[in-house]
Amino acid sequence: MWVTSSTNNVITPTAIALGNFDGIHLGHRQVLKPILELQKQYTPTIVTFTPHPQEYFSGQTRQLLTPLTEKVKLLESLNIRQLVRLPFDRSLASLSPQAFVEDILVKQLNAKYISVGQDFRFGKGRAGNAQMLQELAQKFGVFVHITKLQTCLNEDNSLRISSSRIRQYLATGNVRQAKEMLGYPYSLEGIVVKGQQVGRTIGFPTANLQVPLNKLLPRRGVYCVRAFLTTEEVIKGVINIGSRPTVNGQVPTVEVHLLDWSGNLYGTFVRVDLEKFLRSEQKFPSLDALKNQIKQDCIVARQILA
Repeated sequence: MWVTSSTNNVITPTAIALGNFDGIHLGHRQVLKPILELQKQYTPTIVTFTPHPQEYFSGQTRQLLTPLTEKVKLLESLNIRQLVRLPFDRSLASLSPQAFVEDILVKQLNAKYISVGQDFRFGKGRAGNAQMLQELAQKFGVFVHITKLQTCLNEDNSLRISSSRIRQYLATGNVRQAKEMLGYPYSLEGIVVKGQQVGRTIGFPTANLQVPLNKLLPRRGVYCVRAFLTTEEVIKGVINIGSRPTVNGQVPTVEVHLLDWSGNLYGTFVRVDLEKFLRSEQKFPSLDALKNQIKQDCIVARQILA
């Protein structure tokens, strides 16, 4: 997939999906569907902003469900051919809705078809909405498809699918409900690096994942997972996300213990899919107490993942 931050080297003409698309959840996929159906005529293109407008105005870094490398892989798997990351700066932020449509979408991106969600906003002060985009683009012969908000069931309620709600689920460790909205398990991935190797001393060696700094970590604690190795093996395991208070850890780490597996993973890439939250992070009185709890975690994980 072609990734660019410059409109000077965009592959045109384009069928565009506009939005942030953090997570590429089931709601996002409905927005992408129309442009994929036009891929024989136009280049299916995602147009997003970097940094996120909220990050630009607040000055606070946003943790992401899908950092760039993950987003690219997901979009590639959906046959999206181009990702345009428009630099969000003072100049872009000051564009009126009319100027954004004419100067950016029509002139620079040569958009022939645009797809947005029902709640899409754009232009200076978020003055433009999906209906206004439809009206403005029509003047240039560009069709705008507006996708209705998507919902999924949560117990007895039907809830709107959104990145913010997925974040809320992850903050409480509810990875199963997050999966319902994402359409796939929430995962953590990275290169395995050396840690303090405490797990090895108590019989539970762990792989210390170096995840991207801007990756959103779910609630601290222990989860059962499925790990995907570069050898294409899929291994059951348990993961601990936290600062390891029993051994006076200070920095949050992501450490996975693989069940019934041994080998050297240093320097290799590993992805883990979070399947269920098992327990919160806690400080144990001794390493033996920690060891006994990990044994119990592994027993429960085997039962859940069986």
